[in-house]
Amino acid sequence: MGTWRPKDEAELAAGWSLWLELSTRVWPDPSWDGTPADAIRQVRDLLSACEQIRSSYEAEAAAPSVALLQLLQSMTFVASFPVDLWHDDTHPLDVERAALLHGDLASFAEHVAGVRAALARGGGWASLDAERRPWGLPVD
Repeated sequence: MGTWRPKDEAELAAGWSLWLELSTRVWPDPSWDGTPADAIRQVRDLLSACEQIRSSYEAEAAAPSVALLQLLQSMTFVASFPVDLWHDDTHPLDVERAALLHGDLASFAEHVAGVRAALARGGGWASLDAERRPWGLPVD
């Protein structure tokens, strides 16, 4: 993942918002109905939040940061395959399809972890995850 450092308040706020959004929305939540489409719902909700962050940031920033915009765009790019593949699959999962869905979500989760790590390093928030997880487990 690339290097990012906020250059002004607008960029800092957008980076912080993105970091917070990415902390909880990768895997299905307890309301999941067991279908791939519903598992992808949370990813789509995350992409919507990323779009809102991007729109607000571009409206506020005099000269938007290419690095931050690339981090935001990478979310849509990386999620596009699993979203396109699973968004309309409303059939309950069998073992084989569950493994495939899990693999797609795990790949997305790995990307999210990389984006969060880049944001945490650049924004100075890396210690927040260490404090939240004092037993030394990885952030994501």
